[in-house]
Amino acid sequence: MTHPFHASGCCPGPGRRRGFLKLGLAGFASLTLPGLLRLRAENPDPEHQGKAVILVWKPGGCSHLDTYDPKPDISSDYRGPFSVIDTKVPGMQFTELLPRQAALADKFTVLRSMRNGAGGHPAGSFQMFSGDSDTRDKPKPKYPSWMSIANYIKQQHRDPGRSLPYYVGVNSPSSYNSPAYLGDAYGPFTVTGDPNDPKFSVPNIGLTDQREVRHLSRRSSLRQNLDTLERAFDQAGELQALDEFEEQAMTLLTNPQTKEAFDLSKEDEATRERYGRNTWGQQLLLARRLVEAGVEVLSTSLRGPLCGRVNNWDDHAVNHHVFDALRFRAENYDRAVSALIEDIYERGLDKRVLVVVTGEFGRTPKVNYQPSTGAGNASAPAGTRQPGRDHWPRGFSNIWFGGGIETGRFIGATDKLGEDSIERVCSPEDFMATIYHHLGIDYSKITIDDFNGRPTPIINQGKAIRELIG
Repeated sequence: MTHPFHASGCCPGPGRRRGFLKLGLAGFASLTLPGLLRLRAENPDPEHQGKAVILVWKPGGCSHLDTYDPKPDISSDYRGPFSVIDTKVPGMQFTELLPRQAALADKFTVLRSMRNGAGGHPAGSFQMFSGDSDTRDKPKPKYPSWMSIANYIKQQHRDPGRSLPYYVGVNSPSSYNSPAYLGDAYGPFTVTGDPNDPKFSVPNIGLTDQREVRHLSRRSSLRQNLDTLERAFDQAGELQALDEFEEQAMTLLTNPQTKEAFDLSKEDEATRERYGRNTWGQQLLLARRLVEAGVEVLSTSLRGPLCGRVNNWDDHAVNHHVFDALRFRAENYDRAVSALIEDIYERGLDKRVLVVVTGEFGRTPKVNYQPSTGAGNASAPAGTRQPGRDHWPRGFSNIWFGGGIETGRFIGATDKLGEDSIERVCSPEDFMATIYHHLGIDYSKITIDDFNGRPTPIINQGKAIRELIG
């Protein structure tokens, strides 16, 4: 058997399924089994075992001037209508939209100097998810997301008795977040729907009907018998890999502990109310519950009707009245994020779990006015002239907490108009490297073969942001 560790840190890319292998999988496809891979990765640092990260994504981009980086002394054509409030940290101010987070500002750090090189949603998201420096809005990503890469690497050291997936997406970020050439096997275990709905459930986990469990076991056994016919032709050892991934899928389907981890009814009503009895609040509560149970990479996206008419944070004047939209979503956003901050520290998760809340970029500091394209929440009737802010990658904010980091401060700064990051400028690759560092992944050494067999670094030039290293 080939030893799995190599000093080069090079991981060969995914193998291709053979025609007969597909036949061998007949009847078992409902498990959505991962593709077959023969992987090698760096031996992970034991001190980082069990470390987890939660990404809370704000698709479309949040206005930094109207939240975490207010500029109260600039002119009205830049400044929004919101007053500025003090936080628990001297010298740090937010807008009035975030009173709960302001009261907890000693428990997180604001990075005010992110800079993204792309102004479109696809390209901006690709940069934050995979470090792709291309500024074009491609239809699909070229590189795998950092979430899929982390999953890919962690799978190589999987505990055979593990009942939970490493990577879960709860209403995960869009198709901009992709495993690309790693293959769909290394995307998230996907949870969709509204966790606040009394009828909400996660399919294909923790089956309790023993007849179904026995039925699946028989199908698995049949598949193994069929695959025996191809063992002689299995030059790459792919079937052995299949067995491992099939075992993971069966565990997910049949282990009652898995079902319990996803069951929000196990949380007391006061906790559920504290997060907010709405989609966003319950998503973040489920995120906390899952990382506490052992999920190590968790992504969730704050989108949908709670955002306003167009279901995201893309507050162009044609979409939303930007200030009405921010007011519309502020209460639910502030409540849910604050509850997650409180729980990360109160439940002793603050060393193990790192949380980052961000979007792909900010919004233009200068307000513009355009006719609305339709009436709805946070938008006036079609044709009504209303204020908006457009895409702005040159300077924006995100917040970080947990992960053992020093909190109660802000890092970097934008200029007096909020247009450009001018102090401690951080790139998407720095963002990714910081997360890899927390997870114990040596981003400076690991490469993964792409579709053409070329070793591709998981980070090209970025470095972990030292102020965000626990």
